[in-house]
Amino acid sequence: MKTAILGPAQRAEALARMAERELDVLVVGSGVVGAGTALDAATRGLRTGLVEARDWASGTSSRSSKLIHGGLRYLEMLDFALVREALKERGLLLQRLAPHLVKPVPFLYPLQHKGWERWYAGAGVALYDGMSVSSGHGRGLPVHRHLSHKRALQVAPCLKKDALVGALQYYDAQMDDARYVATLVRTAAAYGAHVANRARVVGFLREGERVVGARVEDVEGGTEYEIRAQQIVNATGVWTDDTQALIGERGQFHVRASKGIHLVVPKDRIHSTTGLILRTEKSVLFVIPWGRHWIIGTTDTDWDLDKAHPAASSADIDYLLGHVNEVLATPLTRDDVEGVYAGLRPLLAGESDATSKLSREHTVAHPVPGLVVVAGGKYTTYRVMAKDAVDEAVHGLDRRVAECVTEDVPLVGAEGYKALWNARARIAARTGLHVARIEHLLNRYGSLAEELLELVVADPSLGEPLTAADDYLRAEAVYACTHEGARHLDDVLTRRTRISIETFDRGTRSAREVAELMAPALGWDDAQIEKEITHYQKRVEAERESQRQPDDLTADAARLGAPDIVPL
Repeated sequence: MKTAILGPAQRAEALARMAERELDVLVVGSGVVGAGTALDAATRGLRTGLVEARDWASGTSSRSSKLIHGGLRYLEMLDFALVREALKERGLLLQRLAPHLVKPVPFLYPLQHKGWERWYAGAGVALYDGMSVSSGHGRGLPVHRHLSHKRALQVAPCLKKDALVGALQYYDAQMDDARYVATLVRTAAAYGAHVANRARVVGFLREGERVVGARVEDVEGGTEYEIRAQQIVNATGVWTDDTQALIGERGQFHVRASKGIHLVVPKDRIHSTTGLILRTEKSVLFVIPWGRHWIIGTTDTDWDLDKAHPAASSADIDYLLGHVNEVLATPLTRDDVEGVYAGLRPLLAGESDATSKLSREHTVAHPVPGLVVVAGGKYTTYRVMAKDAVDEAVHGLDRRVAECVTEDVPLVGAEGYKALWNARARIAARTGLHVARIEHLLNRYGSLAEELLELVVADPSLGEPLTAADDYLRAEAVYACTHEGARHLDDVLTRRTRISIETFDRGTRSAREVAELMAPALGWDDAQIEKEITHYQKRVEAERESQRQPDDLTADAARLGAPDIVPL
């Protein structure tokens, strides 16, 4: 299969191609559901377009807990169908579709009551494992195990001795959510989809009641395109109602935003060989292994303020620190926090007043001819949501269309990944890079890591780590622009890498080096380099200020102090 390259030239060509000939399906929104929908449509042989107002995964899909999981807590809600579906998808992603991106991760569940709790929680986790195996795709993870008080403290010495009487350990999976979406987009493009970020839908084309296309503004250049399509799929997540408003239709359901924030702390702040899952009065709290860091989350609160830049308040941070410190022998303080990020879950409203009790089931509707809406759901089941959305769109096409095949379509980078992993020591010897660097590249790009290594061969300086963020190679900043559609400094520091949340300086010390690496690929002059750096610094300042505010209203106002980047 030809590997898609998403550089500036390819973006311009994609916009021109979408405008010159009617599409079968135009997908609006490139979070995980939109990207998955574009891949589903393209692999059915449909002429497909994908447009995104900002960057791939710039909303919810880059700000999640980064877990691929069945939703253990939904068993307690007796939502067996959702759990079974999610566990099947988890197995597919681990074993077949994206083994280079989706990895097993262990979790420890501390027990606080003798007797009944071990029986009750153990039965639930046993059912979870059993449903995973019965899905036909669950044999890639170890089964759960019961731990004594002594053994639990050996596995997680960070815990207070009196915080548990024993524990259960089970496995789920995780991924880098933004990197996963970028890989989905590239896979869709490899199968023929025309894809363009920084391309905002500003209106819909109508013929009578029917929607026949969209007016799309190239945010970078200001040009407006009329893109005609037999069917349009609105996959804009928490922006669903806003997109529907462009045709004067709210649709048959309302999407409600729930804010979840996460903290990132260095690995040495929590002494444990496993992740943790803790109950709170509202939901659950995860402590998730993340390379040389831990991710702690999440909150679950209603949000009706700015959707593009949800802000974490001081109260949010205190909530997470307070709850995790209830079980940690050495409490965390604000000084331990490297990064903070906030995201919005798109929940279907009307089912409950408490967002943590809203179902993560998804809904697909066809509110007017030519327009399909998909909303709700959870990251793990994106492929099922995409299938349902395309199935609905196909009803509006005047010909037979193939069934969904994405269950058997690995993402780019998956093919050959295991063979390259086995050969990683030999690759390290050949390239002169440490084997740990090769492992890092393989687990972020899979077999596409060979493309980065070609950049290093052409320019050995790109094989050096970034000065202030040495987990990442200089080549990755260049590759993000030439192959993955990055258009701005924020795209690279926040989504193509995770420097913005993995360093105490939030990426400001890396900004100049990365901007100068990006400049040749994107044609930036010195003035644009300075503008990108200044914008990024202001963004970080605004986020830090928002995190000092006592509540959502003041945090939102502080975060909006940094406007979005606009090209010169």
